[in-house]
Amino acid sequence: METITNKKHRLIDDDEPLSVQGIVAFLSDKSIADKLHIHDTLKSTNDTAKELAMVGAGHGTIVIADRQTAGKGRYGRSFFSPPKQGIYMSLVLQPTHPELIRVPTLLTAYAAVAVCQAIEATTDKKPQIKWVNDVFLEGKKICGILTETTADGKNGNSMWIVTGIGINFTAPETGFPDEIKDSAGALFSRVKPTVTRNRLIAEIINCLLGYTEKKDSKEILAQYRDRLILGRVEVIFGNNDAYIATSVDIDDIGRLVIRKDKGDIISLDSGEIRIKH
Repeated sequence: METITNKKHRLIDDDEPLSVQGIVAFLSDKSIADKLHIHDTLKSTNDTAKELAMVGAGHGTIVIADRQTAGKGRYGRSFFSPPKQGIYMSLVLQPTHPELIRVPTLLTAYAAVAVCQAIEATTDKKPQIKWVNDVFLEGKKICGILTETTADGKNGNSMWIVTGIGINFTAPETGFPDEIKDSAGALFSRVKPTVTRNRLIAEIINCLLGYTEKKDSKEILAQYRDRLILGRVEVIFGNNDAYIATSVDIDDIGRLVIRKDKGDIISLDSGEIRIKH
């Protein structure tokens, strides 16, 4: 239960469980209640969402878990997903305009903006985006986003897109695992939450489903640019191919524009970057 004390701060019940009722109370479209699938534990919300898509789940189907045993990140990495401390959700999306079907990585950008705007609407925090799929707060990664396409079970065409969002909502009492302890943070790392997970999930859904219905990406990419972390980066391809460059912008399909040290300007549509301090 949330008691609103002003626009940005709320007193909440820290132990409120994830529930359809708790999420629907804050949804713009209450009919989405029929598309919410909430589980105590899943291997991966993305895998479950893809399975649902392949047997006919419609646009806007949402899979949420309190815990993942095999949460997925980019490049086959695992995503730390302890119970009661995170938001682990995946949305089945079937965009209605060709741009998002042709360039599914745009949906990753849309999702990053949706997460940021949802956090800004429900808290006093100001997150940033590290291209292409990470949301940062106070220099630490608090959210990862994984977009995957899946084949329609009837005709085999790749027409469904599943976007997974994993947020470190609170920090584990014993700390993050050694392999991510230097880079991972949480939305509420040193203070008690001022919003419930249910409320934040609902706001992310409101934002992201609204964005997928837009015909023009310019507005959303402008929102992405406003939050994008730019500067010196290490660009990484594969295991051994890396170089230092300066990120300067994103282009009109969400690719990262970088300037190499010799002055060449290129746009990246794949690979990974690490921020250099």
